[in-house]
Amino acid sequence: MSFLIATAQAAEGAPAAGQMDPGFFNIIFLVGFGLIFYFFMWRPQSKRAKAHKALIGGLAKGDEVITAGGIIGKVTRLNDEYVVLEVAEGTEMKFQKAHVAAELPKGTIKSI
Repeated sequence: MSFLIATAQAAEGAPAAGQMDPGFFNIIFLVGFGLIFYFFMWRPQSKRAKAHKALIGGLAKGDEVITAGGIIGKVTRLNDEYVVLEVAEGTEMKFQKAHVAAELPKGTIKSI
């Protein structure tokens, strides 16, 4: 009967053939989670931020833009932090550059 006890003790310390070590599985799980986080969250957000930074840097007088609030206007003045948009004839509004959402094609605003 003592020969059964020795094999039970030997199997207790190491995983049997075909089984994965639980510590190794945890490492694979964490690496997989990190890759999912990078490709589905961090990378797309950094691409959008880079494109928005290029949009803000490329603004010029006469560009037609839409703000984050949905206001469409033509850029009349610029400085480092602010942009002044003409939203109607004789009506200008001052916005922070960060609130410019997109540049519109030329000729979108016909009434100004």
